[in-house]
Amino acid sequence: MDHSHMGHGGMDHGDMDMGEGQCSMNASLPEARSMLFTWSSKNLCIVFRQWRVTGPLSLILSLIAIVLLAAGYECVREISRRYEQSHNARMAAYSTGALSEPAQLNESSSLLVVGRDSKASAERQGTIIKAALYAVQVFYSFFIMLLFMTYNGWVMLAVAVGAFIGYLAFGRSLTSSKSVACH
Repeated sequence: MDHSHMGHGGMDHGDMDMGEGQCSMNASLPEARSMLFTWSSKNLCIVFRQWRVTGPLSLILSLIAIVLLAAGYECVREISRRYEQSHNARMAAYSTGALSEPAQLNESSSLLVVGRDSKASAERQGTIIKAALYAVQVFYSFFIMLLFMTYNGWVMLAVAVGAFIGYLAFGRSLTSSKSVACH
């Protein structure tokens, strides 16, 4: 079947040229081999075309930003853990009756219903907040994965250093043998 009338005969990719000054996941290598490990920072763009490494200073600033981003992921995880613990404690307080004292003081059925509605409302709100925090973690973890997938040794090291710093700052209560996953 002849596809030349569809405008891509000859596989001309127009603005996808990987020439000088263009972003490349792995500059200095032909396009077909651009997903190979490298230490080169020539024409390196990190995730976005606008996040371009143009010299030693921009490389160092980019690596610092990546370290902070990777450490920040552990901060988000710690915030999520703390919220989940406080939410579980709140729900346990409802179960033990600590938050339903007005219902115990007055035996009217309307107050009992209000106590149950408050618990159900708090449970719904907690579930929504936990889901939002989980979504932030998933987005964040995939963004870090994209950083790592530049296949650039400097960027990969910055992610690892950020994970190290993040663990020291926010993950001390966790086991260091936790599984590595995107989320």
